[in-house]
Parts: sequence; structure tokens; C-alpha cells
Amino acid sequence: MAPTLDDVASIKDLVNQLQVRIEQMERNIKSGGAAPAPLDQLRLILMGPPGAGKGTQAPKIKEKFCVCHLATGDMLRSQVAKKTTLGREAKKIMDQGGLVSDEIMIGMIKHEIENNQECKNGFILDGFPRTVPQAERLDSMLAESGKGPLDYAIEMQIDDELLVSRITGRLVHPASGRSYHKIFNPPKKAMIDDITGEPLIQRSDDNAETLVKRLVTYHKQTAPVVQYYHNKGIWRGIDASQEPSVVWKQLLSVFEEKKGSSAPQKGGIIATKLGLQK
Repeated sequence: MAPTLDDVASIKDLVNQLQVRIEQMERNIKSGGAAPAPLDQLRLILMGPPGAGKGTQAPKIKEKFCVCHLATGDMLRSQVAKKTTLGREAKKIMDQGGLVSDEIMIGMIKHEIENNQECKNGFILDGFPRTVPQAERLDSMLAESGKGPLDYAIEMQIDDELLVSRITGRLVHPASGRSYHKIFNPPKKAMIDDITGEPLIQRSDDNAETLVKRLVTYHKQTAPVVQYYHNKGIWRGIDASQEPSVVWKQLLSVFEEKKGSSAPQKGGIIATKLGLQK
């Protein structure tokens, strides 16, 4: 019986799968058998207005890809509490009512990515940069430290009107930054964190009036930063108005771009010997 086009397609699919497996084996041989880090490295910025869902998605990215989550507000409070050199400098400025300088923030980020073991496979940067000069300084620091450039600047996009209903029902676990919503993403037990069993809180500034003011500031600050990363070709927009599970799938599809682009284009020695490539 003569082969059909479907038969040919099936064989091609099997050959492609075999080639991918061969490339994985070759990479393992070259690395001495060590298991590669997820996607090798993943360095990204997570942008979005308050209530867009960063607090829901960031922990999932962290867990799946074994990277650290650097929320700059939490990081600043941690450095101050630990009384590090940078923390003492920041506290002195904040006690005087000033804004912590870009250099101090960059220094804190640099310290984390160089010393925090959770950051060895990459990082999620949340809350920084907020301006183009900060973005430029961040790029310079990463280049100077040899950590490699950012892979993505992901913007969680959502209409302001929808954010009002979201933000007024938001619940937060203070220690981890995990967020829930009374209606859209409720905890398994009312006002209790699913992971630790510790109490959740509702932030005092999570109200409609405060949110409107924060959104005006956010859009004014963020638009130039979005354009900056758009020009660099690493900006990706995610529709954050959807269910969290749908948003997660969209994020995974973005990360698959890196996985696909990092795969070798040629099968290598073994593939050639098997006659899969010339």
C-alpha cells in the first residue's frame, strides 16, 4: 500500500521529536551531565497598575522557573530591617522624608542577584524601573555584573474601570506578597493564606479614590518606560482582564519564545550521524 501524505506528516513529526531529544542529549553531554536550569536563565520585568494581577502571577513564575521575585518595596523594607549598609542609607533618607535614590535601589537589586541563591537562575523585577533613566541604569548594571540582559519586559494590561472593582476586593499576605480577591480569586478559607495559614489583610489604600490617583501617576510614569522596552524589542503585553488561569497560559506562551529561540538550529554531531541533517 502506497504511503499517504498523512503518513509522511507523521514520520516528519517523529523525526522532529527525535531531533529535539538528540539536541537535549548533546547539551547534557557538553555540560557534563548537569541538569540545565529552566530556560537556562530568565530575567524579566513585570509591569502593571495596582490590581493587574502581578501578585498572583509572580509567585507562579518564581515557582515554575526557579527564579527570585524582587519586589522593590519588600526588598527595601527587608534591607532596612536587616540594617545593611544600603538599608541604613535608605532609612536615613526616608526618615528625612526624601525619596530613595536610584543608585541605592540599583545597589539593592545588584546585591540580591549576586548573593541571593534564589536568583541564580534569574529574577522577576517588580516595581522597578519606573523611569527611563532607571531602566538605562539597570541595563548598565546588568552588563557590568555579567548577568546578561533582560529577556522580557512584560506589561499586565487592564482597563482602569475594571481595576476599581478588582482593587477594592484585594487581599494580601504581607510576608510573601501573595494576593487574592474576595470574588475573583478567593482564598480557600476566608481571610487566610492558602500556603501558610496566616491571616490576610486588606491594605488601607485599596479604595477607589486612592486608586484613581495612583493610576494617573502610574500611566504618566510607565508610558515612557514601556516605549523604552518596546524599542529594545523585549516588551510583551498581556491581557490581564482575563481569568488568572488564562493570563498564566499567555505568560507561558511568552516564555516559550525564549525556549524556542535558545534551541540550536542544527541537530549537531549525533543528528548528522543519524542522517537527520546534512
